[in-house]
Amino acid sequence: MNKIGDTELIINDKNRIYHLNLKKEEVADKIILVGDPSRVSQVSNKFEKILFKIQHREFITHTGIFNNKKISVISSGIGTDNIDIVLNELDAIVNIDFKTKEINDFKKSLDIVRLGTSGSLNNNINLDTFIASEYAIGFDGLAHFYDNDIVLEKKLQNEFINHTKWDVKHALPYALKASNNLLKKFDKIKKGITLTATGFYAPQTRELRLKSSVRDLYDKIKDFKYNKCDITNFEMETSALYFLGKSLGHNTLTLCAVLGNRLEDKQSNKPLETINKLIDIVLERL
Repeated sequence: MNKIGDTELIINDKNRIYHLNLKKEEVADKIILVGDPSRVSQVSNKFEKILFKIQHREFITHTGIFNNKKISVISSGIGTDNIDIVLNELDAIVNIDFKTKEINDFKKSLDIVRLGTSGSLNNNINLDTFIASEYAIGFDGLAHFYDNDIVLEKKLQNEFINHTKWDVKHALPYALKASNNLLKKFDKIKKGITLTATGFYAPQTRELRLKSSVRDLYDKIKDFKYNKCDITNFEMETSALYFLGKSLGHNTLTLCAVLGNRLEDKQSNKPLETINKLIDIVLERL
């Protein structure tokens, strides 16, 4: 078996992986990902017992016990670039021997649920409700840097590209589906297609002083359907989460609290309460 190079897998002098600053025993098999570091304690405050608290940069991990389940909650920060770090390092923690830097023969599979916030792209979705991302379409291009396009939902991505007449100067969209076994755990939550943007402003058609080159997107997507799913929301992480999860053999799902409606230009007036309700649902069902 080939040893992984020292600059490929960076382990510090305390035998912790570089960015997440974690050891194997500090990570549960059930993981909640949040973008905002302050949201980690909002989740872990509900644990009966906290076993570990670790922080490095924006990556904060609390691992504890809830209803006799060991759960880790980890902040990823914003964007698919951070998800690239988090998913690869979580997989390395459970599936690579840090001493020999060789891949384990037996591969562990993690259950990873991203608990996010989102803006709705559909007038049929009310503020302060929840969306389960049955599919994700990524505008970020991350999947194309990996040699593993066999996991992609090519029919969905091709239909989306053709339907929207996607501009070739933007990154080629790629599509994936959430893990079925996690979707079943949250079967009462509305399912949809989530668009993962590579930024918060122009990539999501927002305009302050600069104009967006993404034109007429809402008109193009309003009647798009795939396997009975509408396009429901914009966010910035799910496509990378699903691609890396599926490629590495982990179960992944994003659940978002709807805190804004982009079509009606409305915002929630009780975001913390809504997020707290979603946290309770995820902890009970994960």
